[in-house]
Amino acid sequence: MWEDFKKFALKGNVMQLAIGVIIGGAFSKIVSSLVNDIIMPIFALFLGKVEFKELHYHKIMYGVFIQNVVDFFIIAFSIFLVTKIASKLEFHKKEEKAADVPVETTEDVLKDIRDLLKENEKKNS
Repeated sequence: MWEDFKKFALKGNVMQLAIGVIIGGAFSKIVSSLVNDIIMPIFALFLGKVEFKELHYHKIMYGVFIQNVVDFFIIAFSIFLVTKIASKLEFHKKEEKAADVPVETTEDVLKDIRDLLKENEKKNS
């Protein structure tokens, strides 16, 4: 059972998922700081003092929810941009690899078959 677990845990997909979760957590902190320390103060300049976190109705803290929604959309958009850029880079790498591989023509295949037949005739003679 331990061997099966090691095989599962050390597969590429599981390791990539773990790395993604860790990086996602760190990225979330960066985006939260971006929203709280840069974007919201800019909103405050134009709209007056706006603190979503201070908005509440009795004990319902709907301002915190609004702040988390703003964070989510910024994180989602950032991840969208990163994946879009990464996929473009990956696409260009695939094009380069495809261009490097020589394409075998039917003439090449026929020549190989001819050579194999000649070798086979020599062996049988």
